[in-house]
Amino acid sequence: MNADRGGERLTAGTTVVHAPSPPGPAAALWRVALIGRPVFGRMLLAVAAGVAAAGAAIGLTATSAWLISRAAERPPVLYLMVAVTGVRFFGVSRGVFRYAERLAGHDAAFRVLAKLRSRAYARLEHLAPAGLAEFRSGDLLARLVEDVDGLADLWLRLLLPYLIAGVAASVTVAAIWFAVPGAAVALGATLLFVAFVIPIFTIKIAHRAERRISGARGELAAATLEILAGASELLVAGATETRLAALTAIDRRLAAAEARTSAGSGLGALLSGLASGAAIWLGLVAGIAALRAGSIEGVTLAVVALTPIAVHEVVGGLVPASQHLPGLAAMAERLLDITSRPDPVTEPAIPDPLPVGPYGLRCRGLRARYSSGDPDALQLPDIDLRPGERLLVTGPSGSGKSTFAAVLVRFLESSGGSVELVGSDRSVDIRRLSGDDVRRVICLCAQDPHVFDTSVAENVRLARPDSTDEQVEVALAAAQLTAWVDSLPEGLSTPVGEHGARLSGGQRQRLSLARALLADAPVVVFDEPTEHLDEETATALVADLLAATTGRTVVMITHRPELIDSATWAVRVDLGAGIGSEAS
Repeated sequence: MNADRGGERLTAGTTVVHAPSPPGPAAALWRVALIGRPVFGRMLLAVAAGVAAAGAAIGLTATSAWLISRAAERPPVLYLMVAVTGVRFFGVSRGVFRYAERLAGHDAAFRVLAKLRSRAYARLEHLAPAGLAEFRSGDLLARLVEDVDGLADLWLRLLLPYLIAGVAASVTVAAIWFAVPGAAVALGATLLFVAFVIPIFTIKIAHRAERRISGARGELAAATLEILAGASELLVAGATETRLAALTAIDRRLAAAEARTSAGSGLGALLSGLASGAAIWLGLVAGIAALRAGSIEGVTLAVVALTPIAVHEVVGGLVPASQHLPGLAAMAERLLDITSRPDPVTEPAIPDPLPVGPYGLRCRGLRARYSSGDPDALQLPDIDLRPGERLLVTGPSGSGKSTFAAVLVRFLESSGGSVELVGSDRSVDIRRLSGDDVRRVICLCAQDPHVFDTSVAENVRLARPDSTDEQVEVALAAAQLTAWVDSLPEGLSTPVGEHGARLSGGQRQRLSLARALLADAPVVVFDEPTEHLDEETATALVADLLAATTGRTVVMITHRPELIDSATWAVRVDLGAGIGSEAS
């Protein structure tokens, strides 16, 4: 996600904070798996149901083998009734237990996913906006949606199948051991080969491909989102074909990686089938030797020979299950790459209470940077702004103006100096206040305010969700939007379109002003409110902004100082260095 604030472009590659190195694949998976501890009981229930279903499938095959071979001897039909009943029982119970396993397993997995998604979103909330500047929006969306959803396979397609197959296979091998030890050894060896050797081999084939798949999906989502968001600009510039060609190249890389993964899956299925056949033939050899020795009967030989088919059917599912491992590790690493990042702002352990208003601002030697290894992006002279006064901050693009706004609302930590909130009873360094308290007092009207795809009223009500329509109308009137709202077909309920597609640039800024007025913040920071507006619209907007904020403390950040002639103080910053302040 690229952020452009007052000309200070935070591009991909800018490091906002020094994040710790992401954990390795095994550590990342382990940390994600530990999130499932609260649903451990439900997972055990799913394992028990799965073992019962696998046992029913194996029992069905073994009982059928005994029944067919015994029936060939033409005994009295009553001798077969128990086996006939067993076949019916295993056939019906397999479906019942499988349904119970799916129900319990998915319930546990979805509960973990809900917890994982809420944790990820909570971290994004703390990191935004400064801590996410190096990420593209589409990539963040892929991590939060596709990667989190994909991690459900960690429980459903990896842990659960291995636990079920491990228990079911162990019990079956132990049962065959009592009849024909040699057949049990052969079955156990082939099962271990399928459960561990084949997955290791196929994972090595698909390892790089799976990691590429996860990254390519994020690139594809980011590129697609950018094309959709900038479709009109691309058409005007004639750059649509170029962007579509780049998107196609990403899609081809993704398809190639998925094809390599599929090749590994096919090879794993082939080797698994060969192992199953080997178990049958080796079991027959050992069983025939035991039959000749008189230690087993003919019907037992049929059971020993055919049971491996059912057991391998259960364990054979581990080969495709294990191939999810590299992809899951990549998803876990991508997710933890975000969630393990430190906050760009340190909240106090015990925040100080807000001073009593009205409020002013006092800055002393303020400096800020986006990374500890970078030079300061902002240096300001000392500023004393009393309640109701207006500060004009000017300077060229990239000089640190928007960095100042980010520090004021606690989106970014200052690297030196201080900003104090001056009340009527005392002054408090904003670093000793909670971020939420600071933003209740200091409201930021960004240069490119986000407009949600909902009604006019709901967009304004974002500042105070419990406000009435009358309060929203008052805020819109103060922002000089009453006539425009009255002209809309549905008034306050008129949808504004995605990203405010139905609004002009001036209307977007006035809507942002209406939010600030509805929030009733005593200190308002305007960050480049006239950006992208023509001279006439910009002049009218600035006049309305200043009129609507009469009596409030105002910080106006702009590179067009000629539009403002009523500031109390003016500060010019130049490439990160404050070079002067003066009273107007």
